[in-house]
Amino acid sequence: MLQTHNLRVSFGKKQVLRGIDIGFAEGKITAVMGSNGCGKTTLLRCLAGLLKPSGGSVFLNDNDISTLKPSLLARQMAFVTQHANADVDFTARQVVTMGRNPYLRPLQNESLLDHEIVKDCMIKTNTWHLRDVYPSQLSGGELQRVMIARALAQQPSILLLDEPVSSLDIAHQIDIMSLLRKASNTTIIVVLHDVNLALRFSDNLLLIHNGQVLYQGSVDKGITPENIMTVYGVNCVVDNRNVLFSYDQD
Repeated sequence: MLQTHNLRVSFGKKQVLRGIDIGFAEGKITAVMGSNGCGKTTLLRCLAGLLKPSGGSVFLNDNDISTLKPSLLARQMAFVTQHANADVDFTARQVVTMGRNPYLRPLQNESLLDHEIVKDCMIKTNTWHLRDVYPSQLSGGELQRVMIARALAQQPSILLLDEPVSSLDIAHQIDIMSLLRKASNTTIIVVLHDVNLALRFSDNLLLIHNGQVLYQGSVDKGITPENIMTVYGVNCVVDNRNVLFSYDQD
């Protein structure tokens, strides 16, 4: 169980998150949505233990994550950032293999099982054919799929993804979201901008507006014309789990 209590984050005088009290359903996909700059990435970094909040706490199974050893936290939680670092001197397979590090002792080599897990994750993300390619030689979409494979190789119970499909074409967006959909027993928290992807592949929705929770609950009940107008300032019609946007024409 992952939850926050009165989570607050400020950068200088700018308050980015203000009193966030949320909990995430185990084994479900929660789409985190909101306009640019509303605090989505900041929230994920706090949840992953990468950013110390200005106030409040993040709890994992009733334990404040600030008290957990990084190795223990890495066995339970994986984080895929929005922009992966391509300037590394490792092949794609070596990058994915790093996902097994939390399970290895210092200087311990990977086992046959570790390598089988890596191969399986790369096949599932359609990156196995890229295994001997260096990240600097990959397209943005290919690199993102490699980083998702690395996160899956950690076999986490909680998977955090910050806009994981924003650099992918439509086919790979659907492939990755379908893969996440099949990740049973994994709590997935994913930042999305495409409301139709959220409707199709998510169970729950967390809407952030001006650093606060506007809505948390079922995705079906959360994506409404009223909420879309409040968050994004655009008109839409929600029809049979599809969102159709209206645009003013000159």
